[in-house]
Amino acid sequence: MPFHDERAQVSVVEYQPRWPAEFEPIAEVLREALGDRALAVDHVGSTSVPGLPAKDCIDVQVRMRSVDEAQDVPLLAGIGFRCRPEPWNRVEVCAGLRCHKLVFAPPVGARSCNVHLRVAAGPNVRFNLLFRDYLCADDVARGAWGAFKQRLASSVPDLSDYGQIKAPATEVLMAAAERWAVETGWNGFPEA
Repeated sequence: MPFHDERAQVSVVEYQPRWPAEFEPIAEVLREALGDRALAVDHVGSTSVPGLPAKDCIDVQVRMRSVDEAQDVPLLAGIGFRCRPEPWNRVEVCAGLRCHKLVFAPPVGARSCNVHLRVAAGPNVRFNLLFRDYLCADDVARGAWGAFKQRLASSVPDLSDYGQIKAPATEVLMAAAERWAVETGWNGFPEA
C-alpha cells in the first residue's frame, strides 16, 4: 500500500522517453549504498519498455547474492528508502517457488519508484527481465498490453484493485513471453 506521500490512484500515461535517464541516478545511489551486495541493478517494469504506457513510477530490480532484511533495510533506510511492510512485498511466488524479496519506496519527495531486492538466481529475477525483453521485442504484445493497462486504469483506478485484476492478465502475457523465449533462445539469467 502506498505511504502517505504516494498516490493511491492509478494513472497510466503514455511512454516518456525521460524514464531511462531517470532510472540512472536511482541505480547509482543504490549501487553506492549496497556496495558489493548488489550484483546488478536493472530497470524493469513498464517504464523500461520504450513505447509502453505505464504508471509514472520507475521499477528497479537489484540482483543480490542474498536478501537479508537485517542488513539491507538499514542500508537503504540510511539513504531514505522505506521498506514496504506488506507480506506481498516480502515474498512472491514465481514458477511455483516462494521467492524472498524486499520492496522499498523512495525517500519522501524523491522521484517515484519501487526498488525490488531479489536473489540473483531466483525465477522472479528472470520473470522481470523476460517481461521487459519480450515487450521490447514484440510490437503487437506491447501495444495490446499498453491498451489493456490504460483501459484498466481508467475503469479501476484504485491501486490495490488494479493490481489484483492485472495479475491474472500478466500470467497470460507471460505464457506468450515464455514461448517467445524458447523460440528466440532468450537467455534468462544474464551475467551480473
